[in-house]
Amino acid sequence: MAEPSPMLRVSPFCADLRTKKAYFLSAPALTEEDIMDGSGRAWCRRTMQSVGPDGELVLPEVCRQGRRCFKSQAPEA
Repeated sequence: MAEPSPMLRVSPFCADLRTKKAYFLSAPALTEEDIMDGSGRAWCRRTMQSVGPDGELVLPEVCRQGRRCFKSQAPEA
């Protein structure tokens, strides 16, 4: 299997983080401004609510590596 390109940019956000703006991205969201729209609303794809599986709020600043329920957007090797 081919090695992933070192130029591949992986989003720091959980793969389950959703916002309205996320559906229109043509590249991985690398900053909070990339993923958040003017409404400031976000939800988890697993719970379909504004709280994640761990019972904490879903926000780009906390839906990152280190959170118990975090799922990376990086392709699995």
